Amino acid sequence: MRQAYRYGLVALVAFLVALGALWIGQKLRADAPDESRIYALLHGELDLDDAQRTRIDALERGFQADRQRLEGELRAANAELADAIAREHAYGPAVEKAVDRSHVAMGELQKATLQHVFAMRAVLRPEQTARFDKAVAQALTAAPQE
Repeated sequence: MRQAYRYGLVALVAFLVALGALWIGQKLRADAPDESRIYALLHGELDLDDAQRTRIDALERGFQADRQRLEGELRAANAELADAIAREHAYGPAVEKAVDRSHVAMGELQKATLQHVFAMRAVLRPEQTARFDKAVAQALTAAPQE
């Protein structure tokens, strides 16, 4: 019975790690119009001038490389977690270490994403920031789409 509890706990932790990574990626992505209210707002509703558009495009290009690197680190951490689960079949030291690594990778991705969001906000005029802030708040608090 105790072994079954451990398997369930490990499966739950792995699921939560994957769910957290998915949530971070979906909430603040800024590269696909159909996935991001923030992207749609920036590129279609805020009436950016040419200078703003140029600066935001440069920020998005720069962030894309960072995001890809950080998502790669998260995938590697999740692969390490899967390997640890397969080896230990319990919540042992390798699983715990892999969970910690995954949390660090998720945290770094979230921090970089928020820095990117604030960098884009800094490009906006005062009359544009209220709508942008509202879209960011909605992205962070909206129920997951199915």
